Amino acid sequence: MSDLPRKAVTRTAKLAALPLGFAGRATWGLGKRIVGESAEIVGRELQQRTADQLFKTLGELKGGAMKFGQALSVFEAALPEEIAGPYRAALTKLQEAAPPMPTRTVHAVLEERLGTGWRDLFLEFDEKPAAAASIGQVHRAVWHDGRAVAVKVQYPGAGDALLSDLSQLSRFARLLGPLIPGVDIKPLITELRDRVSEELDYGLEAEAQRVHAEDFADDPDVLVPDVVHQSEQVLVTEWIDGIPLSEVIADGTPEQRDRAGQLLARFLFSGPARTGLLHADPHPGNFRLLPAGKGDGDGGSDGAWRLGVLDFGTVDRLPGGLPPLIGDALRMTIDGDAEGVYELLRAEGFVKETIELDPDAVLDYLLPIIEPAQADEFTFTRSWMRSQAARIADPRSPAHQLGKQLNLPPSYLLIHRVTLSTIGVLCQLGATVRMREELEDWLPGFAAEEGEVHGEEVPVAEEVLAEGEAPAEGETPEGSGAPAEGEVLEAVVPRDGTP
Repeated sequence: MSDLPRKAVTRTAKLAALPLGFAGRATWGLGKRIVGESAEIVGRELQQRTADQLFKTLGELKGGAMKFGQALSVFEAALPEEIAGPYRAALTKLQEAAPPMPTRTVHAVLEERLGTGWRDLFLEFDEKPAAAASIGQVHRAVWHDGRAVAVKVQYPGAGDALLSDLSQLSRFARLLGPLIPGVDIKPLITELRDRVSEELDYGLEAEAQRVHAEDFADDPDVLVPDVVHQSEQVLVTEWIDGIPLSEVIADGTPEQRDRAGQLLARFLFSGPARTGLLHADPHPGNFRLLPAGKGDGDGGSDGAWRLGVLDFGTVDRLPGGLPPLIGDALRMTIDGDAEGVYELLRAEGFVKETIELDPDAVLDYLLPIIEPAQADEFTFTRSWMRSQAARIADPRSPAHQLGKQLNLPPSYLLIHRVTLSTIGVLCQLGATVRMREELEDWLPGFAAEEGEVHGEEVPVAEEVLAEGEAPAEGETPEGSGAPAEGEVLEAVVPRDGTP
């Protein structure tokens, strides 16, 4: 029934063609140089051809291959412009669309999961997909009660494809290096594998989305569409219109960029405080900027735009919100309390007992990274992110040497990746954001009293507590993607460039 290329040998051959294709294009580039074309022109053409093949292959395969491409697209802001430029358009496509699943396959899934009379559930159903992503595609429809809905249909065989792709990509990790220079992709692939089972379970996704929709129901700034119906391989939610964040990145006005950035930061920090869940897939395809109507709070708290949030397939369960250590460490770093920060990091396992570091050196390492939290307003730029990446990635720098000695506790792994991804999107937007304001309002330990956020007790959904109870001391949370011994914490861009 599936129209995905499912046989391992077929998918492996397509993925193997990526590095082999790069080598072939390099030979083509040498030939062009011999006949007299400039290195600059040949280089641009070479990178563009590579980008085109990257999109074509990952898009056709969908599954883990496409998810890998989506993850990479967030981090192009950290790469030098001469490298990032040719990839930007191709990778951005992966945030919004991919070659669609044939109509006959969509109908077969809907009949199997919703019954032979599935069409009676809809007044209208658009056969052409509105969006296609890594494990499913979305169709616009009208539910039988008249509501506009999004119907998310999972690709048959998506689970097998995800695991197969990520296993093969891991084998090719070193060969794929030239496609995205400066990014060590193997740890990224490991992290993606750890989330496969959760993302395939539309029941878990529906539960997480319902919790968010309920808690943000009356919010003037953030809109989460509610769940209408859910079954295995099919998820029906309310439809929301709006400007995809990828389009704001490409063509948005300064007002739209700043507003989108402010709301993205607000959602990142307020979500865990309000729901006990962290939306863990913050690539631009999962967000919309939409006008705020009169019934939506007259344009929100400080602008005429709201942030629509989609896709809750991957979440981190944080029953008490973000760990207070993050806020405490940020505040103490800004205050220049080197000894206090060092002891806090050591107690939480960021510095292992066998390692001795200079507290002042740790403070010097952290201060440039937390610059956005120190100012009343901060403008996120690609150049700022590149400077942080270069400082930490350069083997000659003290920051690189110190970063190699830090450790990332398993419980912080997903928080770390989400924060990095969000910063990457903010830099793509070039947004000016009042980050400190959001931290003071929502981040435990940064300004508010312990146990209070926004002047209220932190609400936690009962169903989230049931699934997200903290593991016993010394226990590794299932699916946490614990890093191997010696993997390090890099507070903005890891020394190896991974998210």
